[in-house]
Amino acid sequence: MKHKKLFLAAVLVAMLMPLQSSKACTNFLFTKGATTDGSTMITYAADSHVLYGELYYRRAASYPAGTMFQVIDWDSGKPLIKIPQVAQTYSVVGNMNEHQLAIGETTYGGREELANEIEGGIDYGSLIYLTLQRARNAREAIVVLAGFLKDYPYHSEGESFSICDPNEVWIFELIGKRHDPVKADLAKKLKYNYTDGGVWVARMIPDGYVSGHANQARITQFPQEGKWNKAKGKGLHTAISSSHLDYIFEPEVECVYSNEVITYARACGWYDGKDADFSFTDTYAPLTFSGIRACDARVYAMFNRVNKDMKKYERYAMGDKNAERMPLWIKPDHKVDVHEVMNLMRDHYEGTAMDMTQDVGAGPFALPYRWRPMNWEIDGKKYIHERATSTQQTGFSFVAQCRGWLPARIGGILWFGVDDTYSTVYCPMYCGITETPLCFRQGNGDMVTYSPTSAFWLFNRVTNFVYSRYKDMIVDLQKVQTSLEEGYIADVEKFDSRAKNATNDELTTLLNDFSDRQAKKMMDQWTKLDHYLLVKYMDGNIKKEENGKFKTTEFGGCASPKQPEYPQWFYRQIVKDHGNVIEEK
Repeated sequence: MKHKKLFLAAVLVAMLMPLQSSKACTNFLFTKGATTDGSTMITYAADSHVLYGELYYRRAASYPAGTMFQVIDWDSGKPLIKIPQVAQTYSVVGNMNEHQLAIGETTYGGREELANEIEGGIDYGSLIYLTLQRARNAREAIVVLAGFLKDYPYHSEGESFSICDPNEVWIFELIGKRHDPVKADLAKKLKYNYTDGGVWVARMIPDGYVSGHANQARITQFPQEGKWNKAKGKGLHTAISSSHLDYIFEPEVECVYSNEVITYARACGWYDGKDADFSFTDTYAPLTFSGIRACDARVYAMFNRVNKDMKKYERYAMGDKNAERMPLWIKPDHKVDVHEVMNLMRDHYEGTAMDMTQDVGAGPFALPYRWRPMNWEIDGKKYIHERATSTQQTGFSFVAQCRGWLPARIGGILWFGVDDTYSTVYCPMYCGITETPLCFRQGNGDMVTYSPTSAFWLFNRVTNFVYSRYKDMIVDLQKVQTSLEEGYIADVEKFDSRAKNATNDELTTLLNDFSDRQAKKMMDQWTKLDHYLLVKYMDGNIKKEENGKFKTTEFGGCASPKQPEYPQWFYRQIVKDHGNVIEEK
């Protein structure tokens, strides 16, 4: 009865989750050899105008044989199919489980013929959270994902997953089967199986390299006769019937793919070349201007900040399909630490030709944001707004850091933030916690319900005010942001030493208390920032400060505030548009 209650509670929580959509996201991937401390990291920004920022938590649980799990579409909340539950699940904090396995995603859509959603099946969000509950490392995650795609229809569009554990980082790309042009005799000839839910390719990022994906499929050609063949004959098998997955747990295996990833394309008439020349992206998600400029360009922006030789890909990033194509991964010219990775998620194309602070759309206060829609037309010509990594509609984002030299519950940290990545604070949530801080807790407010104790609403209050006088106010915000994050990194280092010597019972309390304290500190400092910014920048003025306090007159009143002029170029723009009306006569 206890297990049944746990199961029913899990289903109820899933069904009550707010409607959400994160089909415009950004993921960066960092291997052990690319980081200063030898940790692996992936990042994820869940960007949607209707996604509420909160920290999901799924408790580990045991289930009796025959228990069924109701799959709920992560975007819409719609019930899909029921699948058998496993006997034991792992606990999951956000997108990281208790074994330091982390998974992120970006949706790329893919071919129009494959865009229609099917009834039932498993959606991309459920694939993530079900896999995190069932796998302990990246290779197990690939087996679990492949198993779901073998046994059930795939409900969503084309998807790229980032997968990391303390040792390896993988990119896994899939697309569902929708197009069905193959006659029975041709299917037999091609050894084509309609029961599989999708086709996919997974590649391990070489150690010392970094990668990324942002709503555009990234895997082109891939090894089809390579290291996995060397592992044959070693007697290792999995539950999945696949010549590649049979050997995935051998360290020589660095690329696996579904048996039909090429034959399905041939059956549909999308590819007729040599197997060795087959490109997943070019077949299932051909490049378009928007796929490059609005998507791959975000990956370019990160590459450009970690390697000084990336400028050669700027023409490509700006949408030129004839320019040299950006590779799937690059070697950075320096090793990155966790704080740099946080800051790599803060980008508006500064320092590139697409710098969003440099055109008239930024207004007089250099605002690097453009309100939607992104595509627009004037006098018969089409134009775009840039889609940067930092964007106003982010629900939540994280840096998942896996540190293999520590026990799993301590080694994994989900540096979690809500709202716009540029103005968020990444707060350390250990993967071993068993409860989430109130400010991040599910059910504490939603997209149409304000909560004064919700981090999402507090950060949106601050950020939306900062947008009104950006170039001045963002400086004040960054001082608090940097102070908190640098403090957290130092606190984590001290806490690690204490936590690794704790007993198991002590550790749970320590982890919960630590992450809760950091969240409360963040809420306290951000509330003070909220009040400070309102007082300082009210009504377009800027109050003067002296010795850390707002300046007053000798009688205690407010000193006359600064009233900075607009930049000269903005005045000229006003004159050009309206000068004949406002000129003094």
